Amino acid sequence: MNTIIEAKNLSKTYGKKATAFQALKDINLKIYKGESVAIVGKSGSGKSTLMHLLALLDTPTKGKVIIGGEDSSTMSNRKLNKLRGNTFGFVFQQFFMNPNDSVLENILLPLKISKIKRSKRKNKAMEALKIVDLASKAKNKATDLSGGQKQRVCIARAIVNNPEIIFADEPTGNLDSSTGDKITDLLFELNRKKGVTLVIVTHDEDLAKLCGRIIRISDGKIISDSKVRKSTMKEAEKRHEKVAATVKARNERSKK
Repeated sequence: MNTIIEAKNLSKTYGKKATAFQALKDINLKIYKGESVAIVGKSGSGKSTLMHLLALLDTPTKGKVIIGGEDSSTMSNRKLNKLRGNTFGFVFQQFFMNPNDSVLENILLPLKISKIKRSKRKNKAMEALKIVDLASKAKNKATDLSGGQKQRVCIARAIVNNPEIIFADEPTGNLDSSTGDKITDLLFELNRKKGVTLVIVTHDEDLAKLCGRIIRISDGKIISDSKVRKSTMKEAEKRHEKVAATVKARNERSKK
């Protein structure tokens, strides 16, 4: 397998002297192209800090992050921005949308940053919205959407540039179970059908077991890194499908 992300002796410290807090301590790991990886840990364990470093949204105090064989610390700002805009896609719990802009305008933003030709932007944005089943909401203001619709817009924005890697930080954390199931299905479909490498930060064990690999982190250190057995994945998928079917049936009854 081809290594797409590698962390070498990665450490992150916040503050100085008496107030210093070491969020990550000597992290070493490789993530391979096409993998689905869950980074699991309690609040304050360092899991989100690790994802931010791997996604080049923050810089380590020590160590390095290697992307596609190249040390990110030697990259120019222009190349880093291009990586974040074209190679990476981001799905965050907080949405980070411009609420008074239309759904379409929110999707167009990364295309503008990537300097995609104006003539191609709208078509690409609408294709992404179709994938998440929100093409009919293109002209709606983002502020008028439900939480689940906003998260689907975030996924559309994440995939509009056909990224190789999607980083998702607690992507279902603020959603009800029915909507969370839809978001989960969308992310794993991208992984299976398009070969997108998926890195998910979560404390949800059932979500983690849907991934091919689980990295557990505690007190800033990796305490385990293991592949998920196929039998475990199938059991998690069955539970996921059962819950989704129950919620769907409940929603249909409430509409009658």
